[in-house]
Amino acid sequence: MTDTILVLTEDTLAAVDVEHILSLHAGETLAYRVLVPADTERNLVSAIIDHLSVGELKEAWDEVLGREPSPDQATATAQEQLDESVAAFVAAGREATGAVTDDDPLPALRKAVAVGDVREIVVVTYPHAVEDTFHTDWASRARDDLHLPVLHLYSGTSELG
Repeated sequence: MTDTILVLTEDTLAAVDVEHILSLHAGETLAYRVLVPADTERNLVSAIIDHLSVGELKEAWDEVLGREPSPDQATATAQEQLDESVAAFVAAGREATGAVTDDDPLPALRKAVAVGDVREIVVVTYPHAVEDTFHTDWASRARDDLHLPVLHLYSGTSELG
């Protein structure tokens, strides 16, 4: 059975993200399983702080006005992000599959890990000031709950979360 790298992302993986992930195990034959949560329930205060911390005034204002997607829109967006992310791994010559998860991806991570072939988890997100500071982000929660190696990358950069 081929070892799997579980990749949890909140957006379409950028080419640089896929390159970073693949470089972690250069020369190895691994499978990649991408999980993308359908973001239907966001903590309003955290979301506003996240946007303001990186200078996204319009996005912060949209959060205040409650311009969140419907569950159907969120699922459709997540499916597009998943399809493009899986395609990026396949284009790089790697085996990849994926799934859209609920808002909280931890149950999906637990289920994937229970299969027994997951070697490690790579979480790719944008910086989230509140969650990252208080270690309530997906990577910290996965580390605490699943006891596997977890790498947290910030999307589009080489920065670690």
